Amino acid sequence: MSVQQYDEIGEAFEGFKALPLTRYGEVPSFLGLVGDVSGKSVLDLACGTGFYSREFKRRGATDVFGVDISVEMIAAAEEIEKREPLGVRYEVGDVAELRPLDRRFDVALGVQCLNYAEDIAQMKRMCRNIHQSLVPGGEFFVLAQKPDYQFDNPSLHKYGFLCEPTGEEIETGPRERVTALLDPQPISIISTAPRREVYEECLRAAGFGAVKWVPLEVSEAGVREFGEDFWADLLANPPLEMLRCRA
Repeated sequence: MSVQQYDEIGEAFEGFKALPLTRYGEVPSFLGLVGDVSGKSVLDLACGTGFYSREFKRRGATDVFGVDISVEMIAAAEEIEKREPLGVRYEVGDVAELRPLDRRFDVALGVQCLNYAEDIAQMKRMCRNIHQSLVPGGEFFVLAQKPDYQFDNPSLHKYGFLCEPTGEEIETGPRERVTALLDPQPISIISTAPRREVYEECLRAAGFGAVKWVPLEVSEAGVREFGEDFWADLLANPPLEMLRCRA
């Protein structure tokens, strides 16, 4: 499911980062969660077009390797690397079937990654492969749909997105349709919001510890741009949540 829909998006995926929710919520929250990567190696899983790969390379990471299951996403990432060389490496690959890598990394990123597991067994394989790709004590940072997001709350339209239930549920949790309200053509993606206990079970089964959930925040720049009242609905019921854990 995830491969085909992302192959159809390609570099248009970069437009997500300009929408208010992403620009002032997701991106500063996730960068703040990961923190200082100076001198560290970073493995970016489900890297898409390489946005976070590039960000952390600019922030001092010594070696950044991005992996994504979508051929078109990796092609877009490599095209951006050609235009603006940073020394980021990319490869097409499935996190659930990740090949043994030539090194272990200090940090792994999973932005919209584990929530594409089709069942608990696949998520456990993903987590195990990620754990094996990290140095002892290395950290894994996750950003995905909030497990208990309430769909009957105010719309996310003013933040650039719609988030709607599909009515389907798989072993890991309910399916949802996320639409980025891009101009001129909105883009919709079907994803899953795995239950909180599913994440924790799979991560711990793979050997991760110190699992901690971290809420989304809005940056000071976002408050200056739109005012505090604008963000009240988002902060009362954020559609995204993060977690961190240690190998």
